[in-house]
Amino acid sequence: MSLPLLADLPDTLQPLVGRNEQSLRAAVAAAENLSIDHWTTERWSHFARVAAASEFVLEQSLRDPAMLLGLVAAGELDRPFARGELCGQVAAAALAANTEDELARNLRRQRTRQQVRIIWRDLTRQADLVQTCRDLSDLADASIDEAYKWLYPRLCEQFGTPTGHRSGEPQHMVVLGMGKLGAVELNLSSDIDLIFAYPEGGETQGVKRSLDNQEFFTRLGQRLIKALDPITVDGFVFRVDMRLRPYGSAGALVLSFNALEQYYQDQGRDWERYAMIKARVVAGDQVAGAQLQDMLRPFVYRRYLDFSAIEALRTMKQLIQQEVRRKGMADNIKLGAGGIREVEFIAQAFQLIHGGRDLSLQQRPLLKVLATLEGQGYLPPAVITEMREGYEFLRYTEHAIQAIADRQTQMLPEDELNRARIAFMMGFKDWGSFHEQLMHWRGRIDWHFRQVIADPDEDEGEDGEVVVGGEWLPLWEEAQDEEAACRQLSDAGFADAAKALKQLAGLRASPQLRAMQRLGRERLDAFIPRLLAQAVEHDDPDLVLERVLPLVEAVARRSAYLVLLTENPGALRRLLTLCAASPWIAEQITRFPLLLDELLNEGRLFSPPLAPELAAELRERLTRIPEDDLEQQMEALRHFKLAHSLRVAASEIAGSLPLMKVSDYLTWLAEAILDQVLALAWRQSVARHGQPKRSDGSLCDPGFIIVGYGKVGGIELGHGSDLDLVFIHDGDPQAETDGAKPIDSAQFFTRLGQRIIHLLTTQTNSGQLYDVDMRLRPSGASGLLVSSLGAFERYQQNEAWTWEHQALVRARVLVGCKQVGAAFEDVRARILGQPRDLPKLQAEVSEMRAKMRDNLGTKATAAGTAANAFDPGVPFDIKQDAGGIVDIEFMVQYAALAWSHTHPALLRYTDNIRILEGLEEVGLMPASDAVLLREVYKAFRSAAHRQALQKQAGVIDAGQFANERRDVRRIWAELGLS
Repeated sequence: MSLPLLADLPDTLQPLVGRNEQSLRAAVAAAENLSIDHWTTERWSHFARVAAASEFVLEQSLRDPAMLLGLVAAGELDRPFARGELCGQVAAAALAANTEDELARNLRRQRTRQQVRIIWRDLTRQADLVQTCRDLSDLADASIDEAYKWLYPRLCEQFGTPTGHRSGEPQHMVVLGMGKLGAVELNLSSDIDLIFAYPEGGETQGVKRSLDNQEFFTRLGQRLIKALDPITVDGFVFRVDMRLRPYGSAGALVLSFNALEQYYQDQGRDWERYAMIKARVVAGDQVAGAQLQDMLRPFVYRRYLDFSAIEALRTMKQLIQQEVRRKGMADNIKLGAGGIREVEFIAQAFQLIHGGRDLSLQQRPLLKVLATLEGQGYLPPAVITEMREGYEFLRYTEHAIQAIADRQTQMLPEDELNRARIAFMMGFKDWGSFHEQLMHWRGRIDWHFRQVIADPDEDEGEDGEVVVGGEWLPLWEEAQDEEAACRQLSDAGFADAAKALKQLAGLRASPQLRAMQRLGRERLDAFIPRLLAQAVEHDDPDLVLERVLPLVEAVARRSAYLVLLTENPGALRRLLTLCAASPWIAEQITRFPLLLDELLNEGRLFSPPLAPELAAELRERLTRIPEDDLEQQMEALRHFKLAHSLRVAASEIAGSLPLMKVSDYLTWLAEAILDQVLALAWRQSVARHGQPKRSDGSLCDPGFIIVGYGKVGGIELGHGSDLDLVFIHDGDPQAETDGAKPIDSAQFFTRLGQRIIHLLTTQTNSGQLYDVDMRLRPSGASGLLVSSLGAFERYQQNEAWTWEHQALVRARVLVGCKQVGAAFEDVRARILGQPRDLPKLQAEVSEMRAKMRDNLGTKATAAGTAANAFDPGVPFDIKQDAGGIVDIEFMVQYAALAWSHTHPALLRYTDNIRILEGLEEVGLMPASDAVLLREVYKAFRSAAHRQALQKQAGVIDAGQFANERRDVRRIWAELGLS
């Protein structure tokens, strides 16, 4: 946020200026060898403003003027610290101590010095909010760590070195900073929430009477707290709060990693997950600390969508609100309505819900989380802007309140003097104008908070709270007889009430429901009435119920998904709409409930990204996963494919994406995935064997392409399409790779191809990526999995059948080496552009088409060629029967083979629509026929897509498209095909 410059001192503060200057001059005069005669007008101006606002800075300056003058002389009030500079000063103070009392004194004096510097720079706006919070957090980190480093060797000397039973290695403590310290967001008078841990059990070594490791680290923790927390004549370093540890104040001060993991796994509560989001290793053993955080991450971030987090946050907020009301804390800018805590709750709700799957949300600083929520599309930019600006305003206000007297409070002052100070520090002319702006931001934050955290059962009308779908609760709980239940269902619009009631009874009696725990059953009981209330809003509630209940049964044991739909009525509405429209979508979501996440954002659901955004999004997702975590990479690829496939299908159903765009998106999706799969397979293969070489001795990088045939080659992928692929390389088959375990290039590329197929086809919890068909490679299933470019060309020239050249018409490079890709395009052009004997070509294309009709066409109509082929009620196979899709494809392929020798432009594209346009442009096909074939082809493919979304075979009534099919057969015959 951009704060106004400090205004002139208000009248209330003017009398303090002269008094404070006189007091400082007197304190300097009373000390030896100090002078402020050299101070500039600007320095006095800064002092006047800071001292008038902050009693703490004034008091410390008068108490120890040498400290203030030292800061001035070093220029530390006028510049930010370099990285590590603050830590170095704290370390020097700790190192100078010879006793624990000296350690405590030195750290306290260092804290006072840094606090004066930080407040000065904050109030003169030489440091922004982030820098102020970082300085305060760095001060805490350094104080804790340097005290630990000072104490640890001395306790080892006294009690022996703690040693692990299992590892036999010396043990160090890990200090986790929680809350604002963990997030590097400390305020001017924060306490610090800490948790102490050590890696493993054992006992101390090197002394006669050894101690258990826990006893050793408990004593160390007690002394560490003593070094930081107690208030002495020198003040304090930081107030230490240990209540966030397991079992709170009643629990052990220090626990082993195993004990911590066991506690959080068995007894960890929702608020502890919330707290652990910001946990950071602030002192002690950083390496062991990273291992501890890896152990605890599954407790914080669940791999599934966890909307139960909202329930927990809502409960926490209600408890806070009760406390606020009880203690009269409405003016608390942290805990009150529209306060700092509400912004934190909003951010952490999204982190807890989505952070297990979206690793970009696994970060601590709130402002960075807000930026991620905007960048990843969780919240609109306008909402994020308001929350960020409101949060910054509140945090600056918090610092202003605490700067006055270095007190840990977020309460707005009631006295006129301190109100004037707050308004002045915040850049306002008076309290009224400041307070008006403050209430504006609190109102906006509270409004946004309610949108995210509010209970969906809350009705904002005057009638108080109502339960959505409450009229259906007695029916679900069997609190009424069967006749009354059927009557209620019938009155609400169910055509077969008895069947619907039976389906609900079947769900109640299912093994999954009987095995549910109490919390899960409560969530189900809250959800079913909502489901019924929304189902009856549809034209066919029977169909909705039939398709959605299998999903409910599938997720019953993972009731967080039920919470997702309960908490998000819009997501439930979209689920029912999509399931009613497509059993294929209903089945996909039932098999992979993680797709429910996609229903949360309506704008994103019906707006799939373009090719560059698709590729960039997938790259970003995979870069967040460690390179050696293959399992998580495979899951990320599969979830990405499932999610975007659903978005395309939803857009098609909604009518926002026409057929051609559907195929475009599905093809772009396949290309983005293949690009990353090739990169993964290449990295793994090179790591094992090194890089292969070309015949000129240069390294392949990767010297490999994936060629797409069929639908993916023709940019015509549909829902559930497999991929027809061919792998080609330009390595020297005889040369060996340059790694520690060298193999010849031919073997390397074969293994690379096998690795790619493995990554694409392996079944995981999220299914497989694609079915892959490699039979279009040279020599088909009996041929090499990967061909060199030279071998591919020789095969196509000397051995390939005409139907293989037909397939080559639709072949294009999907991903891989651009150099090899360009060479492949040259080979393709030479093969397809050679002159051909047209009668022979017509005969071979016709013969192949006849075989396909015989094997794959409708028997009852002789594949659409019999006299009854156009009769209503007779089946017509959209793809295989005469006059269908394959006839049009064969005509396009025949034309490309027949005439590309004289019209090479026909080879520019691989999709049927643009090849037909090319035939029209060069005059090889009448415009009327070319237009007709394009429109019929699109109509057939649209019908096939609709069938697929309905989980039906590509067979329709022969009465449909009768005239179109006759035209296709006419053009077929006019091309000389039989």
